[in-house]
Amino acid sequence: MADQIENLTIMKLPIRLGQFLKLANVVQDGFESTIRIQNGEVKVNGKVETRRGRKLHTSDEITFGGKTWCIATAY
Repeated sequence: MADQIENLTIMKLPIRLGQFLKLANVVQDGFESTIRIQNGEVKVNGKVETRRGRKLHTSDEITFGGKTWCIATAY
């Protein structure tokens, strides 16, 4: 697991995993997010997630490329 968890505030939840990766600026587009997710490179709450459409909610933790984010809401 990553050393530090970064909070990423999302204005409207739920958000899909593929959209989250684009918002976090770790992939260039939806095609790249699909490939990375299907290759098992992304974890949600510590488990590998292969569904691009996986809905994320407050407090979910996403790990990709050695970095971990926690979903936060603006309200």
